[in-house]
Amino acid sequence: MIRTNAVVSNKVPVPVTPPSVVQSDWRGQLPVLAAKGVTLRELRASDAPSLHQLLTTAEVSRFISPPPATVEGFERFIEWTHRARTAGTYVCYAVVPEGMDTAVGIFQVRQLGTTFDTAEWGFALGQAYWGTGMFSACATTVVDFAMETLKVRRLEARSAVANGRGNGALHKLGASREAVLRKSFLKDGEYLDQVLWTITDEDWRFFRAAVTSRVH
Repeated sequence: MIRTNAVVSNKVPVPVTPPSVVQSDWRGQLPVLAAKGVTLRELRASDAPSLHQLLTTAEVSRFISPPPATVEGFERFIEWTHRARTAGTYVCYAVVPEGMDTAVGIFQVRQLGTTFDTAEWGFALGQAYWGTGMFSACATTVVDFAMETLKVRRLEARSAVANGRGNGALHKLGASREAVLRKSFLKDGEYLDQVLWTITDEDWRFFRAAVTSRVH
């Protein structure tokens, strides 16, 4: 698993309407999710070159655990995501902009216990797509999927204290800053402090209702 504790866009436009609940046998195949200007689908082997090119830059990898160093490494990672999804412990979505065929980023959700009752999510997006609204569209859709289909009660994210962009984005999504995990993330030989952010199912219902009321 790529540990993606960095959010790569801090601009979160207000969605107009919440997407409908996705019901599927996601262990057999991830359902395709649609967001504004982007499709979220299962990773494919053909995504390996673009992910290697976009997610290994210094800017993107600054606050994430080291991504695979080669295209072949990403291919092995993609194969692993399929096995973990089949086992029912993890899902990984490819971010595919409208008009493209290959991924420019990923969103991951993994269970922290024996079920998805408590889960952790992470994400990484190519720098060219920062600040475009793509992150917020994908994040909202993925959290909806986590809450409604995976039945997550508590969704956690960890973001380095120094990652102002990521912490700001999580705050705008309605996440609660719950704790500072001191020296909890090893990056380039240095232990960094991380913020623990949480979104509960009740938090998310309140956030979505508030967004809907503002729009209408």
